[in-house]
Amino acid sequence: MEKEFLDRVEDNAAVQVWSERTQQEKGDSLTEGYASELWDFTHISVTQNDLQELRDIWNSWNGEVKQLFYCNYGDLPYLLDVKVDKYLFRALAQFWNPAYSCFTFGGVDLVPTMEEYMALLNCPKIQADRAYSRPVNVPPFLKKLMNITGMSEQWVAARIKQKGDSKCIPWRNLRDLIFAHPDSKKRVDVFALSLYGLIIFPKALGHIDEAVSDLFDRLDKSTTPVPTILAETFRSLNACQRAGEGRFIGCAQLLLAWFHSHFWKVEKVFYLVFSKDYSPLRELVATLRRDDISEEKCGDFDWVPLAGIWGAIGYAPLMVLRQYRSRQFIPVTQGLAQYEFSYKDDNYKRRVRNISDAWNQTRRMKGFTTGPMTTPKYE
Repeated sequence: MEKEFLDRVEDNAAVQVWSERTQQEKGDSLTEGYASELWDFTHISVTQNDLQELRDIWNSWNGEVKQLFYCNYGDLPYLLDVKVDKYLFRALAQFWNPAYSCFTFGGVDLVPTMEEYMALLNCPKIQADRAYSRPVNVPPFLKKLMNITGMSEQWVAARIKQKGDSKCIPWRNLRDLIFAHPDSKKRVDVFALSLYGLIIFPKALGHIDEAVSDLFDRLDKSTTPVPTILAETFRSLNACQRAGEGRFIGCAQLLLAWFHSHFWKVEKVFYLVFSKDYSPLRELVATLRRDDISEEKCGDFDWVPLAGIWGAIGYAPLMVLRQYRSRQFIPVTQGLAQYEFSYKDDNYKRRVRNISDAWNQTRRMKGFTTGPMTTPKYE
């Protein structure tokens, strides 16, 4: 037992040495002596779409149709019943640190990982080795909607609207199509598109944004939406935190579900701490942890670029160590900020191509952190 503990301490020390040496060699994009500067209060809005009609449609379907949905799109319908506590969300947003793209609670850093979101979505068709990247030449919105809905060009063209700086299709048009479409598979597809547009990426209230259809159109090719969901979650939190205000346009339901998942023991501890049969040390020792973390396993990869539907961002994998009961090391941030950009910026296509090439070369994401849910690195 003592040897196993010492081995883990030694591995932890090796990672710390590697992290500190890498910081010295590559430098840091943050100024020396930087301390997280969070706003006293971020005026963030979590205004949501009215989801009652989506709930009614889902509840009206029989078990066979629901099973068809689960097989293709996972547990998305459960998000319809996740209550968004705006006060909890606003409190959570106060602790978002845009410099490292993580939540900083005093000495504890927390950040959603891809594996955690994949576990929450629970979609058997999602593959971890196929990540979304925005194509250099985006297919026309009209063509994508025709492919997804199975409707004619005339039908689709008559329903495309302009909302702000992007094209959209109103939810009411998709709602009517769900009721009227003769193909049950297409009804499920349109319903899923609506969930993505109204819950996962709720940019224009009551509408499904054109960018959502590009990601959705590739889900049947086993492309995982998780890095994209994380990217837009991080980008929206960054924008709100830096401005001190704004509306969150990521998936608030999924983020809150993730946050609650890290506090599942709260209810358990309430009565176990008063039980003479409960031993916190025994539970700690019995907790399975990776004990093979080393410099070789960490490699020289410091942060992960994530491509969203409206822009891109990076986050540092070392941030997830502490939430899996391992020692926290401040990661190298040199280069981290350069991968936060909007698809409307100059030369964004070249930067998107760089992200896409990196993902395509790996084809398979492997973990290097502790615990049952890890975060990816490149070989």
